[in-house]
Formats: sequence, C-alpha cells, structure tokens
Amino acid sequence: MMTLVSGGAGSGKSAFAEELALRSGAPRRCYLATMAVWGEEDRARVARHRAMRRGKGFVTLERQRELRALRVPADSVVLLEDLCNLTANECFGPAGFDGARERILAGLDAVSAQCRDLIVVTNELFSDGYAYPAETRRYLELLADLNRALAARSERVAEVAAGLPILWKGELE
Repeated sequence: MMTLVSGGAGSGKSAFAEELALRSGAPRRCYLATMAVWGEEDRARVARHRAMRRGKGFVTLERQRELRALRVPADSVVLLEDLCNLTANECFGPAGFDGARERILAGLDAVSAQCRDLIVVTNELFSDGYAYPAETRRYLELLADLNRALAARSERVAEVAAGLPILWKGELE
C-alpha cells in the first residue's frame, strides 16, 4: 500500500506519517531520509526528527537520490521523508532535470514493490504567491506533477493542516 501525506511547514505531517507507520502492523519500520545535510539548520532538523522516532523501532536509511538501487525488507513499512528533498536532489544532482520525473517515479515504484507499505511525505509549496526564477519554477512544477502522480498511485492520500489530517482518498482504518 502506498500513502501520500502532504502539508505545509510545521503542519504536523511528519508526526501523522509516523503514526501511520506505527499503526501499519508491519514488523519492521524503516525511515528513509532523503535530505542532504548542508549546515547547522539541517543538522538541527535531522536531530529533531531522530528524537521524534527514538524508541519507536525505526531503522534509518539515508538515500538522497537513485532510489531504484535501494533495498528494503519485504515485511517493512517505509516512511520516506520527504519527496521535496528527493526531487531537489535528483534535479540539482549529477543527472539533472532531464529524466528526473522518471527516475523518481521508478525509484518510488521500486521501493513500494519491495515493502509492505510505503508512506511518502511531501510539502505543500504552491500557495505562497511568489514569482520564482525559472529554475525554481521548473522544480516546483515537477514537484506538483510528482504529487499528482503519487496521489493517483496511492491507495491513501492525506493532507495535514494545524495537526489535523484531512483524508482525500482511502481510509485511515
């Protein structure tokens, strides 16, 4: 089963996705970290997320791009945090924008095919009204396209606002 969880910064989407992983019933829990750590702010964010998961039985896997090469246990729930970082890493990495959509979707399909449940966290980045440079707009358009593609592929889609989940597709069980 694939689940897409979206929400704005600080909305509670990560905590909600983690709760879904804990309730999944899967005997193994993997946290798939996609963020490249560049500075102190990133290190603090990683520390905050690790503290949230402490004592909950998650094994952390770090993979910034090329998910097709990743191997996960068949009986696991995989919580991918997050699609925005994965997309940026693919677009601004060695392979660049060309083919990024296909690489990302193929990688997510590969992970989903291996595990029992895949929960993908993504961000709502499309309502700020800013005019961005062309390259940033291209990234945002790709991310929006990926969000739509994953929503179509997912059995469950939820948005989190002010800590409250809004279910758009599927059931919470």
